[in-house]
Amino acid sequence: MASAAGSKQQQAMMSLPSSRGGGGGGWTQRQNKQFECALAVYDKETPDRWHNIARYMGGAKSADEVRRHFDHLVEDVARIESGRVPFPRYSSSSSSRGADDGNRLLTVFHLSSV
Repeated sequence: MASAAGSKQQQAMMSLPSSRGGGGGGWTQRQNKQFECALAVYDKETPDRWHNIARYMGGAKSADEVRRHFDHLVEDVARIESGRVPFPRYSSSSSSRGADDGNRLLTVFHLSSV
């Protein structure tokens, strides 16, 4: 059962909307990491949350872009958790790192949406 959870988490990390468009284009790996950190700092009770997250990211993304990115992440996680996303096949060397990244992302996501 742990491997299924790990696979879901790996898929969540891979399905971050890094290539999704929107006014600001795609998101780099660095921007995604900044976004993750910002979600941990600014929870859903934070006034002006999306403006604060955009500012945390150095102004590279607008508050609207940050909000859309989060909305896409929510959709991606819902699809993964509902089983509508097939499990990816990883080589043994990349799966352990992906699981760590996925664990971190889902932890941040769940903390920020509570």
